[in-house]
Amino acid sequence: MRVLVVEDERNLADAIARGLRKRGMAVDVAYDGDAGHEAAFVTRYDVVILDRDLPGVHGDRICADLVASGALTRVLMLTASGTVADRVEGLQLGADDYLPKPFAFDELVARVQALGRRATPAAPPVLEVADLVLDPARRVVSRRGEPVDLTNKEFGVLAELIKARGAVVSSEELLERVWDANTDPFTTIVRVTVMTLRKKLGDPPLIETVVGAGYRIGEVPA
Repeated sequence: MRVLVVEDERNLADAIARGLRKRGMAVDVAYDGDAGHEAAFVTRYDVVILDRDLPGVHGDRICADLVASGALTRVLMLTASGTVADRVEGLQLGADDYLPKPFAFDELVARVQALGRRATPAAPPVLEVADLVLDPARRVVSRRGEPVDLTNKEFGVLAELIKARGAVVSSEELLERVWDANTDPFTTIVRVTVMTLRKKLGDPPLIETVVGAGYRIGEVPA
């Protein structure tokens, strides 16, 4: 899941980003409304965590522009004011959810995960292909009933490939969906991650390389 945090309180923004990355999400951070507005329309995010009172472009404007664009991006609005009137106003602007400060981090994570599921075409709660099972909620993978220990990035790549349902996913798409904006676009990290993922999943091979196009999970031999 790709998340953008737009929050001018740097310590809070960085803390949110660190916590979400530990949960396996790819997170970018913008510290003002101008940078947040630009980032939200340059990259396709599943969820934008948006402070309402921002310097530069106001959070309300960013939210309204995202809604007007027709993007599938979901907006979780944060604010220091938690009155009913403020919550109603935020939701009427088009925000998908609203969380007053201060908040419990576990609640933030749960809300982001719920919004992320709504930002993409519906997928079953547990992803399965052949003898492989991936549970996004519990973040566990097994093959032939045996657990497979994956890093966060390996897990993210595998989830994207399964969700593609046999379609080819390019290295660029995987880089955008699983890594954040600080990653070198010319890196070989996707290829290396797929290579280690193949080894961990074992035989028969699940991930197919489509030369010049990317990767897919296609027909799996019995």
